[in-house]
Amino acid sequence: MYNCKSKIATEFINDEEIKETLDYAEKNKNNRELINSLIERAKDCKGLTHREAAVLLECDLEDENEKIFKLAKEIKQKFYGNRIVMFAPLYLSNYCINGCVYCPYHYKNKHIARKKLSQEEIKQETIALQDMGHKRLALEAGEDPVNNPIEYILECIETIYGIKHKNGAIRRVNVNIAATTVENYRKLKDAGIGTYILFQETYNKKSYEELHPTGPKHDYAYHTEAMDRAMEGGIDDVGLGVLFGLNMYKYDFVGLLMHAEHLEAAIGVGPHTISVPRIRPADDIDPENFSNAISDDIFAKIVTVIRIAVPYTGMIVSTRESKKTRERVLELGISQISGGSKTSVGGYAEPETEDDNSAQFDVNDNRTLDEIVNWLLEMNYIPSFCTACYREGRTGDRFMSLVKSGQIANCCQPNALMTLKEYLEDYASSITRGKGEALIMEEVEKIPNEKVKAIVKEHLTELKEGKRDFRF
Repeated sequence: MYNCKSKIATEFINDEEIKETLDYAEKNKNNRELINSLIERAKDCKGLTHREAAVLLECDLEDENEKIFKLAKEIKQKFYGNRIVMFAPLYLSNYCINGCVYCPYHYKNKHIARKKLSQEEIKQETIALQDMGHKRLALEAGEDPVNNPIEYILECIETIYGIKHKNGAIRRVNVNIAATTVENYRKLKDAGIGTYILFQETYNKKSYEELHPTGPKHDYAYHTEAMDRAMEGGIDDVGLGVLFGLNMYKYDFVGLLMHAEHLEAAIGVGPHTISVPRIRPADDIDPENFSNAISDDIFAKIVTVIRIAVPYTGMIVSTRESKKTRERVLELGISQISGGSKTSVGGYAEPETEDDNSAQFDVNDNRTLDEIVNWLLEMNYIPSFCTACYREGRTGDRFMSLVKSGQIANCCQPNALMTLKEYLEDYASSITRGKGEALIMEEVEKIPNEKVKAIVKEHLTELKEGKRDFRF
């Protein structure tokens, strides 16, 4: 039976409940009275249940859909303003013992270049990322207890945090590795990680097991219950996601929201982030072989309704998506994007050649970080390199309470402006610097608290004089 507080995967992600929800949504997709009542209630910014959200996703009424998109934009603005957090992935190793049919890292792939970064190589990669201007990384590694044991991941984190180059420093390391034990999650917490990220790929148990025919990832329950173990291990910021295109998107949309509801109900803290990747071409992977691909319009609707359903959660779109697609979904709900990304093992210090490809998927947005920052500034967004909440202990329920009350903006807006100023001083092109300085001058005057505004102005002057790392 469905039980959102249960710690058993098939109870908090219950197949019968999902199917009943989809049936309910289909029957009510033209129920104007219900749809309008859900839109009105969602204006309180307290979110919607998975079943209510499914109705909005299914909605077939053009005028009501216009209201849905408008509401998502309003909620995005209320919680996140015009700030967009920047990050980059760093692939440590593509050795993997799983048989995932959608990933070129699967163990049967004998022609992909297998790589594992040494600590010296990680140092060089980190310096290269610092020299781009990045302050936040997401570490990626295949599942291989021999080549990528937890001790290796911990050593990599220590190396990255230990490197200070010129004015560069990686201040937050998020980790995206395979489901593991409570003990190992405690080790990751002690190593100082930010968010633990794990994509479910699909919540449909039958499809999941078919897509993961061999290897430890085949165990649906162990994978799906990983976030509960991570939080038991002390990691209070976790990131969910599915790989849209593997299974019917409506099913996974509902499962994703049920997982968020479960964490809120069972542990008291919902997901820190939700990612919405779509399947992309890679080495021996052709998306045409997967029949559940979704259009750009459906993708935009998914982002929109997730923003309404879980307004407190950060939403991430990576360089899997094109410039055009990313521009569209930024205003609908996305609050974090990657920039200047490489999906190969390493690839920042020394770009890979075509003959030595180790990439997990093809990047769609190949612009440099400076080009992306410039693009965001053109659209009046504030590219933020802030990591203050993590370093000030504003994580888990403390972070969520600040977000839900709207108080987080008192920290985020000033911190975003000061970290943007750092980027402009140390890494930006002259054109980007000019646009950024103009935006900072404009945005500083919008800070409502006069004391905070005065402090920010003082720190901006100090940043220009060479001082670094101010934060609220």
